[in-house]
Amino acid sequence: MVISHILGGIGNQMFQYAAGRALSHSNGQRFLLDLSDFSNYRLHHGFELSRVFNVNAEIASPATLHEMLGWRANRWSKRMLRRPQLAWFRGKRFKVEPHFNYWHDFNKLKDDCYLYGYWQSEQYFNQYESLIRQDFTFREQLGGRNAELALEMANTQSVSLHVRRGDYVSNPKNRNVLEVCSLDYYRKAIAYVAERVERLVFYVFSDDMAWVKQNLPVGFPCVYVEHNRQQESYRDMQLMSLCRHHVIANSSFSWWGAWLNANPDKLVIAPQSWFRSGNNDCDLIPGDWVRL
Repeated sequence: MVISHILGGIGNQMFQYAAGRALSHSNGQRFLLDLSDFSNYRLHHGFELSRVFNVNAEIASPATLHEMLGWRANRWSKRMLRRPQLAWFRGKRFKVEPHFNYWHDFNKLKDDCYLYGYWQSEQYFNQYESLIRQDFTFREQLGGRNAELALEMANTQSVSLHVRRGDYVSNPKNRNVLEVCSLDYYRKAIAYVAERVERLVFYVFSDDMAWVKQNLPVGFPCVYVEHNRQQESYRDMQLMSLCRHHVIANSSFSWWGAWLNANPDKLVIAPQSWFRSGNNDCDLIPGDWVRL
């Protein structure tokens, strides 16, 4: 049995799910999700995977969690056990991501285990790419304005451009961990794509579109996508995935928007600096993407 601890926004949930799904499939094990930490979670939009994607996830019950972890199953214990100095108390089944870059012993896990971490690297699941892509197909087709945009994207050299600000700017904790991509990064990324793609059209996505319009002149035909809000905000990821090329932010949301585009000829531009906290992000960006 493999149980993945799930928490965070939809992009983080996808990484956590994909790592556990790949490991359980590799070992022929039952796969479950621990959603217990969502009970008092007020950020983002709660657990979204089953609502957004064709994911038929089995949810771990309190009894199953207790069977797997014993006293470690309660919320306080899990949070404490992620600390390196308490690793001795985790037991054999509680597996905490030891560092942010890819953990090479991950695929050596063969027994029952509980996965706690972010697991933000394609290397955790790239052997089962087709399986993960199948799970992450969107449940609902696009309609209305989104359907119109999808048709435009299919008939142009469309480039998604994502500017993430929001809680990266307003939340003091996030400000200490995550960079805010600079205007210079976006200028370089736009120029890089423009040198290689003719007649391109940028589709701009952001949680602070007013700031983008005021501060980031694109210099090419562009469409500002700003109507997908609240529970429908995942539609931006769906639209991103339909673009031919991508300029992503240091955000798991646009990372997945680019990854879900299966076109082997896509250009994906990612920021050179993802964290300001010193996390090693060398395995975060797939090898065929370009960092600027």
